[in-house]
Amino acid sequence: MSDYSMSDSARRAAEAARGFMPPDEGLALFDAAMTAAKLNPQKPFIEIGSYCGRSSIYLGEAARQSDTVLFAVDHHRGSEENQPGWEWHEPDLVDEDTGRMDTLPWFRRAVFHAGLEPWVIAVVGDSPTSGRWLDMDFGFVFIDGGHGVEPAALDYRTWTPKVVPGGILAIHDVFTDPALGGQAPYEQIYLPAVESGRFEPVAVTGSLRTLRRVA
Repeated sequence: MSDYSMSDSARRAAEAARGFMPPDEGLALFDAAMTAAKLNPQKPFIEIGSYCGRSSIYLGEAARQSDTVLFAVDHHRGSEENQPGWEWHEPDLVDEDTGRMDTLPWFRRAVFHAGLEPWVIAVVGDSPTSGRWLDMDFGFVFIDGGHGVEPAALDYRTWTPKVVPGGILAIHDVFTDPALGGQAPYEQIYLPAVESGRFEPVAVTGSLRTLRRVA
């Protein structure tokens, strides 16, 4: 049960958008962002990895209700697991002109149909470069970028220092059992965050983990 009330229209838009996040994890993400906004009013949200915009709608609705904004960072060329020959490849997302993945049109349509364009700011670029120039603190950071070891480790180093004290860090696709999914988000982001002493676990919903920055 959600602790906060997501509008019916936003919820329908999120569930209609392409993506891999189950509704229960999406609502938990919305709840976590709403909690973060109450703890740190006026601080922006950021997500790393938007794909076609499903998570952006859950977070964009939280930003709308909290009078803040979501920066949605993605190069929109797909992570390695989205490329041809990999398990999560979707062939109709390949741009016929460039021959490369292009999820940006799907993302823009999803955010538009959700009525959230004023609260969702698309940042089209890779994670490390975007992190270098987005020199600000965030009340809520959601990491759902590349799931390989190197991209996940880079996301940890780039974005976790930008969570304000008392802010929330959310990580998607965290699996402790290798039989259920790749280990990079667990080993390269979740465990280092906990072991650093700067974050304490808050909640688990499916593969979504949320932590609060305490130091």
